[in-house]
Amino acid sequence: MTGFTVSTIAGQRLDEIYVYTRDIWGEAQAETYVRELFGCFDRIAHRDQVWRAVPAEFGVDGFYCRHAHHYIYWRQFADGTVGIVTILHERMHQMDHFREDSAS
Repeated sequence: MTGFTVSTIAGQRLDEIYVYTRDIWGEAQAETYVRELFGCFDRIAHRDQVWRAVPAEFGVDGFYCRHAHHYIYWRQFADGTVGIVTILHERMHQMDHFREDSAS
């Protein structure tokens, strides 16, 4: 099965990204950026996106890739579906936030 799901936390992060982008650059840019993120999710699900495994020393099972100024963290389920765990800005302390978001 090819597809993706967006966790509750990742959905909240998308809302935050949309609001911030809209407030700074306008609604059209916010809509474009969020659409681009969903395009990236689709490329991940179809294995058309370059990604890396989260290093084992962090004790978190998953993968990540970059889109513009954000990192997208995801896991693969047994049926092949991708679960988008969280989306973090490049300035955030990545592993602390990933651990918090993946525990939810």
